[in-house]
Amino acid sequence: MAAPLTLLLIVAVTIRAVLFRSSLAELISARVEVVSPLNAWKRVVEGLALLDLGVSPYSGDVFHETPLMIYLFHFTVDYAEIVFIVSAYFVDCLSCFLKPLDRAKMAINSNYLKSDLLFNFPGCCELISWFITIIVCLCFCKFHFLCTCKYTDVRLCHQIADGITALALYLSIQTYNKDVFRKQKYALESDRYSADCLELLRSPKEMFYIPLKVAMFYLLNPFTILSCVAKSTCGLNNAIIALFIFCTLKGSALLSGILLALATYQSIYPLTLFAPALLFFLQRLYIPVNLRRSSFWFFTLQYAFMYVGSLVVITGLSFFLLGSWDFIPSVYGFIFSVPDLTPNIGLFWYFFAEMFEHFRLFFSCVFQINVFFYTIPLSIKLKEHPVFLIFMQIAIISIFKSYPTVGDVALYMAFLPAWSHLYRFLRNIFLVSCVLLACSALFPVLWHLWIYAGSANSNFYYAITLLFNFGQILLVADYFYAYLRREHHLTHGLYLKKKDGTEATLVLK
Repeated sequence: MAAPLTLLLIVAVTIRAVLFRSSLAELISARVEVVSPLNAWKRVVEGLALLDLGVSPYSGDVFHETPLMIYLFHFTVDYAEIVFIVSAYFVDCLSCFLKPLDRAKMAINSNYLKSDLLFNFPGCCELISWFITIIVCLCFCKFHFLCTCKYTDVRLCHQIADGITALALYLSIQTYNKDVFRKQKYALESDRYSADCLELLRSPKEMFYIPLKVAMFYLLNPFTILSCVAKSTCGLNNAIIALFIFCTLKGSALLSGILLALATYQSIYPLTLFAPALLFFLQRLYIPVNLRRSSFWFFTLQYAFMYVGSLVVITGLSFFLLGSWDFIPSVYGFIFSVPDLTPNIGLFWYFFAEMFEHFRLFFSCVFQINVFFYTIPLSIKLKEHPVFLIFMQIAIISIFKSYPTVGDVALYMAFLPAWSHLYRFLRNIFLVSCVLLACSALFPVLWHLWIYAGSANSNFYYAITLLFNFGQILLVADYFYAYLRREHHLTHGLYLKKKDGTEATLVLK
């Protein structure tokens, strides 16, 4: 699989490099579907200019990224060559150092997952080796597509972020498939599955190319490409979430907690991923979800301490770098209060533009609670399937967050090949596909009619936004139904019968 994945990375980098050099780059970076007030590169440049002048980037109402993000870009712009050379040298040395340790640790005994779960770093060598490949590909690309722009090397950062996201998803799904096959084999041996549901079981041949398809769905997704070319910081947030998923599935609770804290620090909403990560580790340690069990509370408190402790350290580091707490109202207050009503593909902007000011606080709470409200019921229903719960939560975040972009949509859509075994149970996939494709095409059309031609108004654009989000909700609900239906058939049989012997119809309630 190394050759196809390397070829995929080279193709993805080449497409992005060509678009960066084309006249479309400036047009894409101004599209409201691709960038938002939170992640637009123009606003980051504004923050960098203020930082260079010794002024707090949060002194105005333009910049709303986190302090660590702006200092990362500031360092990358000023010391780009050093960053890439040192990164390549560091990961190469680290790979050589960790590889024998990783193999030796795997050979000690089969119980190391339980004894060292909190400080386990499995799979690092795989990710590090592929990280070197990304850097080599990008350096090759930079040599051929060199530009005189000051922020050329920042473009490489966005391409690296996309590459890391794809590789983390690739390795995550690869690990998940191995786990699924092992559990499936154990269930067959213990006769947990019905005799007539063998056709629903997944074969190694069927699962072999799924990780590559997931990486391809992310790297070659037009939404991902547009987000990268626009230099939206959404790609960096996706990379953090993908690395969190990778570390979680590899069994490192410490790295999982740190990365989840970093993702929460970036945009608050990934807080909802705490529940599926905790359920995954409890399942991995064979600890039942029982409020009366001390082992359940012990590990929950351990993981919560790592998560909250990391979040406190990251926030404290931000205060140390900036010298003030100005970033809290400028970043998190901005996310929750939604003061900037620039049109986007979300549900907030039009509703809040038409609202009376004295209702604003109430409806802000009502709209924001959607992201967090579904976490508890979904966690109860999917407590045995935490990986699918992660997919559901990422999709809910991308739909109901206050400033969504197409880059957020691309992240959860990359998981769709992982659920290819659910296609036979999907009811509305053709309708949903047509709706999403039509809306994607109509977004720029209706924007032009509204802003430039003057022959339409905001109602037209918001109508297509509502339809796009309706399509996403229908897609997620359809996969949720298909997943539960397959699990029911595995236990009760594929061909259900009523008491009188007639064919039964399965209804999800």
